[in-house]
Amino acid sequence: QVQLVESGGGLVQPGGSLRLSCAASGSITSINVMGWYRQAPGKERELVALINSGGSTNFPDSVKGRFTISRDKAKNTVYLQMNSLEPEDTAVYYCNLRVLVGTWRDYWGQGTQVTVSS
Repeated sequence: QVQLVESGGGLVQPGGSLRLSCAASGSITSINVMGWYRQAPGKERELVALINSGGSTNFPDSVKGRFTISRDKAKNTVYLQMNSLEPEDTAVYYCNLRVLVGTWRDYWGQGTQVTVSS
């Protein structure tokens, strides 16, 4: 089994920064993708950032240039650095781990609230 433990959410003013962390434990294959998704009230869950085991990253246009993602492979931990936060970034942020075990399998964290408000 795989467990994901997130931390770092909270309340921040517009223009501020937050850093989210997600530590994975359990049966993690060498070929994997870690990432962050978010879900605002009344909206569907959407991609925020991805990083694969080779270090390649992917961001939607809505966060490109403001958010960065990195990982510590030795610690199986992924980080999301969020800068220039906007009220529209308010959502519950979920960590995701996708591992290849014959087919791709997804695991999710419990979610952490990020609120951007003055």
